Amino acid sequence: MAEASQSAGRPFPSPFLVVGLGNPGNEYLWTPHNAGFMAIDRIAQQQGVAVQNRRCRAVTATCRIAGREVVLAKPETFMNLSGLAVAALVGEFEADPAKDLLVIYDELDLTLGTFKIRERGSPAGHNGARSVTGALGGEEWLRLRIGVAPDLPPEAIAAAGGRRPGRDYLLSPMRKADLAVMDEVLDRVANATRRILEEGPAAAMNEFNRRE
Repeated sequence: MAEASQSAGRPFPSPFLVVGLGNPGNEYLWTPHNAGFMAIDRIAQQQGVAVQNRRCRAVTATCRIAGREVVLAKPETFMNLSGLAVAALVGEFEADPAKDLLVIYDELDLTLGTFKIRERGSPAGHNGARSVTGALGGEEWLRLRIGVAPDLPPEAIAAAGGRRPGRDYLLSPMRKADLAVMDEVLDRVANATRRILEEGPAAAMNEFNRRE
């Protein structure tokens, strides 16, 4: 059972916040950088809710997962200002970022088709994660990073001088084949989110962070 908030203003447990990072606008809809938005939409679809209520500089929906009230959110700020919406949501719902928050975003250090859950850590060059860390004043928040890097053969990587894809790749629409891979990953991300709520981050990491 979730612990009751220590705040006198909220006698009941704070809702669990699941925030996906991305850029608003149809031109960014199916780009790798919007993997976090895609994850929120998939969870909402499975829960039968629509992410359309505007609050705290985000569009949100409320549902129940594993007996816990959950707020799903997609910031309406652009990626590098994501922390403004996350901090506003944390303040609005009197949530503890270390216990009541999961942030989902894309990760170029992970190959498309994979994802990792971490309880804390540096932003590692991700502008959205950097904004969240700055707005919350620390790195103690749960994150699920969805891999978006193309699975290239070694010779292709060598031909590119070892450089990984950058901004142009992240903000360009994904290919049909890549979207098919992402579609499967999003179902597993939704399952991992449910497991976090059911049994906690450690159990979810033990199950979903294993190498396949």
